[in-house]
Amino acid sequence: MSAHARHTIDCDRLPEFTAAYLRVAGDECAFIEAHTSHALPRLLAALEAHRMKPEQVRWLVVTHAHLDHAAGASAVLAACRNATLLAHPRAAKNLVDPSRLVASAKGVYGEERFQTLYGTVDPIPAARVRALADGEAFALGDAELRVHHTAGHAWHHFVVDDPAADTVYTGDTFGLVYPALQRGARFALATTSPTGFHAEEAHKSIDLVVRLGRRAACLTHFGEVRDQSDVAAQLHRWIDLSEQWVSEAAGSGAAAADVEAVIASKLRAAIAAEASSRGLNFGEEDWKLLALDIELNAQGLAHAAAERVKARS
Repeated sequence: MSAHARHTIDCDRLPEFTAAYLRVAGDECAFIEAHTSHALPRLLAALEAHRMKPEQVRWLVVTHAHLDHAAGASAVLAACRNATLLAHPRAAKNLVDPSRLVASAKGVYGEERFQTLYGTVDPIPAARVRALADGEAFALGDAELRVHHTAGHAWHHFVVDDPAADTVYTGDTFGLVYPALQRGARFALATTSPTGFHAEEAHKSIDLVVRLGRRAACLTHFGEVRDQSDVAAQLHRWIDLSEQWVSEAAGSGAAAADVEAVIASKLRAAIAAEASSRGLNFGEEDWKLLALDIELNAQGLAHAAAERVKARS
């Protein structure tokens, strides 16, 4: 029987904001999530800290192709010569040829900020990529891990079920649970960043995570949670609110920029109300922590509203 271990790696410049996981099974291991090329030194340091070498990395698993999860994949594979990238079929295509992902992000952020946020994103040779179908398994040591496609946040998303570690790695399917905001009461927030928000699928995906029944859900943003039912209940409420805002926006006839601003305002107010109801008084640092997510969530819901209007015309 292999020795099994799971280690959390804090990848981002902000503490406890973006995680990757090092999963060890005997004499081989896997990274789950890559973050950006800036995170590579932290991933390699985690290997050294746990007495593993880059050539022992068998898999790099990314839950989806959003750049805060997968932009560093090419850098990890360059450093870990025996590793193969595992991804959803739609994500795999975008990582073999990341030109559209990169162009889209540079269009939003500009070249300089893109480099600051994501670093270098190189194409990955197709021979080093394996696309996983819904329900497909892969081996790590004597463990068998299995992926489940989970739409709702993104159509190219899956979660990774790891029975040997009694863990499910949830990417963004199971929301955002930043440790800095957990002060005696649980605070979880759904993520609806562009461009794949779909309320019905998001509800199904949240329920799937709970139904797997693992002791731990390991989130990319951030870390391990064990109260999955409580987190799921909050996420379901956020998804319902998000769907309400999309429906209202789609029927408003407002310009896209106005829709985004209105939704951002509603989201901030709803976060303040939810925090207050839980006895959490968010201060300036808390709102700074949430600022990017509020912006991205509003963008995602505004996009969903625009797509709904387009589908009706």
